[in-house]
Amino acid sequence: MTGTIRAHLMPLVWESDFFALPSARLSFRDDAPVLTSEALTAYAVVQAKVAASDLAMIDALSAGGFQLAESEVDFCLPIDSVEPVLPAWRVADTADIALLRDAASRVFSQSRFRTPWYHAADSGRFYAQWVENAVRGTFDDVCLIAHDEQGAPLGWVTLRQTQTDQARIGLLAAWPGTSGGVGMRLMALARHWCQQQHVAHLWVATQLGNTRALRLYQRAGAQIHDTAHWFYRRPHDSL
Repeated sequence: MTGTIRAHLMPLVWESDFFALPSARLSFRDDAPVLTSEALTAYAVVQAKVAASDLAMIDALSAGGFQLAESEVDFCLPIDSVEPVLPAWRVADTADIALLRDAASRVFSQSRFRTPWYHAADSGRFYAQWVENAVRGTFDDVCLIAHDEQGAPLGWVTLRQTQTDQARIGLLAAWPGTSGGVGMRLMALARHWCQQQHVAHLWVATQLGNTRALRLYQRAGAQIHDTAHWFYRRPHDSL
């Protein structure tokens, strides 16, 4: 092993049950024990999220058998008092769950929950569950649907208040088959919700390769705050 990794293994109970794969995430601390292959073999998947600037840790993880799964960019949008122009919208309820699940499973079929660590259908299944949970008030606090004049859905955004003056977008997506400015309408909805909750800053993360989302958030006024890489390791990968 080229570099020493000091980290606690934090079991991911919900993900372990959902994917039927014992999973954990590394929590890096200088006073944590040195990571060993024996400790890692208790889990089918071990995740590590590392700042893109932490090259020493990236090298150590790579030397320890971890593989890059995805890179992400985290944005922060200051919320001002200017009321945005809103599309027609409503708060999603349980009657919307079936359609939202189907849409989410198609829109989010590619993510960090991908092969070879997960099954091909797991990503869509995970985000279908996410949007259902958001409607029910878990995972996220609320799911807002933008729709046309006839009531047909155009897209949705889920949000949660993480602190008194901070909130984060969980999922934001245009409905499959729609096009033409849906993203900005959803950002207007998110901004409006934040104003109602007296939130000062709205956060949202997206995949580095999702250039459409990167452009959307920058066009909406958000600024890049951080970049990170997700690394995964399976038991048979070397340490």
